[in-house]
Amino acid sequence: MVKIIKIGTAGLQLLYNGMKLLPTQKKIVMLSRQSNEPSDEFRMVEHELLKQNKGVKVVLLCKTLDGGVDSSLVGKIRYGFHMLTQMYHLATAQVAVLDTYCIPVSLLKHKNSLTVIQMWHSMGTMKKFGYTALDTAEGSRREIAEAMKMHQNYDYVFASADAYKDHLAKGFRCEIEKIVTMPLPRLDLLNSRSYQEKTKEKIHAKYPKLKEKPVILYIPTFRKDETAFGPALEKLIHAVDTDRYNLVVKLHPLSKMKLQDETMSADGFSSFEMLSVADYVVSDYSCIIYEAAVLGIPLYFYDFDMDFYKNGRGLAIDYENELPGVISEDAAEIVRAIEEDSYDKKALKQFADKYVTPTEHATKDIADFIFRFIK
Repeated sequence: MVKIIKIGTAGLQLLYNGMKLLPTQKKIVMLSRQSNEPSDEFRMVEHELLKQNKGVKVVLLCKTLDGGVDSSLVGKIRYGFHMLTQMYHLATAQVAVLDTYCIPVSLLKHKNSLTVIQMWHSMGTMKKFGYTALDTAEGSRREIAEAMKMHQNYDYVFASADAYKDHLAKGFRCEIEKIVTMPLPRLDLLNSRSYQEKTKEKIHAKYPKLKEKPVILYIPTFRKDETAFGPALEKLIHAVDTDRYNLVVKLHPLSKMKLQDETMSADGFSSFEMLSVADYVVSDYSCIIYEAAVLGIPLYFYDFDMDFYKNGRGLAIDYENELPGVISEDAAEIVRAIEEDSYDKKALKQFADKYVTPTEHATKDIADFIFRFIK
């Protein structure tokens, strides 16, 4: 496999060298394989860049590689042609912004005039990732990661706070000097009262029962092996007194778990959007907790498979000592803590401020940073 990757890389580099002869444009290309549509954050940055009207062209290239149609041979061929489009724009742009690993960005040698900025899709880190998770159950194989030059060629990496810099430098295997404290655009949405109110109104319009009782929002992380997750989910569902609370379960988009009909999942709204109506958030190792903390929503941690994460994937945070709120593998204990309603909001605020640097203009800060490299 490694030999095939090396041969393929040589062929792509030869083709890319020809593309690099094309003139560089006053252009910013934004790349993602998180979804087939630009994220709200990409759109927010694009809007701010064009709003400043400095004669730049902004190109958004978003296409998934894993799962669904793209897991088929035809899907992989389509993605191959998409990579050629990525290569053309990388060869002719001044700045590339990405929110995940991008094959041409890391694999190829670029013009010196191209600045690559990694705007990672997560507000923070919880689990080990990238080079800190190699050869684990949920990580990449070291030989493949090395052959694919995983997360290489970044000039800058954005972090929501100084507290993440060491985590990110190790995960991306880059110099810590490349890590820039720059919270993601979604922080502007969290700080926007109008956005929160409009989102709440939309959710209540579709699910009016959520207005009747306090909402417990359960947002578990993605697990490749969901064997233990099913029984744990059932225990939490049965522990919640539905006469007193609404329980909403937002599974990860890649989860294969099927919820029972009586369990509300609030289809049509993302986990991020559902924070607008949540009174309590239960999670485990998901980075959604940082966004909930910014909103001041009490957090509870249902860590029924902690041994797997400690001894398998590994955690990037001092879980027991850093996290605010009750941590338990017992669903009933989590629910009892919610019912007691004696949360330490001061500890929650300290946690939020440590891991998400407060600012009222995150998107503008990012656009201003990008414009530093436009000539």
